[in-house]
Amino acid sequence: MMTMQMTLGTALINRLGYGTMKLTGPGVWGMPRDEAAAIKLLCRAADLGVQFYDSANAYGPRVTNQLLGKAFHGRTDLLIGNKVGAERGSDRSWIVDNRPETVRRQVEEALLDLQTETLNLIYLRLDGDGHGPSPSKDIPLEEPLGVLVELQKQGQIQHLGLSGAGPEELARALVLTPITAIQNRFNLVDRSGIEVLADCERYGIAFVPYWPLASGKVLDHPSLTAPARRLEATPAQISLAWLLRRSPVMVPIPGTTSIAHLEENIASARFANQLTSEEIDTLTKLVSERDAHLASPARITRDTTNSVKRD
Repeated sequence: MMTMQMTLGTALINRLGYGTMKLTGPGVWGMPRDEAAAIKLLCRAADLGVQFYDSANAYGPRVTNQLLGKAFHGRTDLLIGNKVGAERGSDRSWIVDNRPETVRRQVEEALLDLQTETLNLIYLRLDGDGHGPSPSKDIPLEEPLGVLVELQKQGQIQHLGLSGAGPEELARALVLTPITAIQNRFNLVDRSGIEVLADCERYGIAFVPYWPLASGKVLDHPSLTAPARRLEATPAQISLAWLLRRSPVMVPIPGTTSIAHLEENIASARFANQLTSEEIDTLTKLVSERDAHLASPARITRDTTNSVKRD
């Protein structure tokens, strides 16, 4: 039976986390229409046993970190993984900018917004998965990562991670510092981040799949119908349960603005070990992981309110 927990850094956490991106205003821009409701949802997630929260300076920008700071100020039993190295353009575009000066400034902003003296986990955002234009594409990762290592030695950061990284980037990073987590795109129908998963398993590094439900695109897949019916679960729950079973280092971070959907997502963990080996094998073989590679473009959809959906 596969455990639904893993050690992330020095803490034992439940492997089903929460992604905060959807808590912002439309287009992942600005404050939510109901800030109190967003904070209430975060507190409900903690009550349900969620211990790991995903955020980024670019969400809002800075909005999700501010919400987390208000909801969880003073708590030491929760972990927040925050991405630096990405900015938002004036047109609300996504820009990978991991120049050393940007990374240093964003760490300072995150400390302020999260109301803490030490950040639990900081990911360096790379441009390996087609996230957006990058003014820093010619800067070797050793330069911004070196800044983060320096800030870690000063006590501002506990653990370091990479986002949008392949095996080569991970190997180069490990020469400089231990890596606690990798965040790549990965779900039932898009295995783009798979190349580095084996290395994560080998080194005990958390693999955090963003966009775990592909904006709901996975939910109509017929292969989910039979296990969902057998276990009296929803297709979303089966998809998340498959992720938990796919690897013991997998830490999915589904996001939602609905407390009902949050509760449904968290309940997915109880179905993971109830899936049969045959069901796991069928779901795993839906996509050829042999041909998956990180450089494929990000598949981001927009709804009628122009809000980006990626969870």
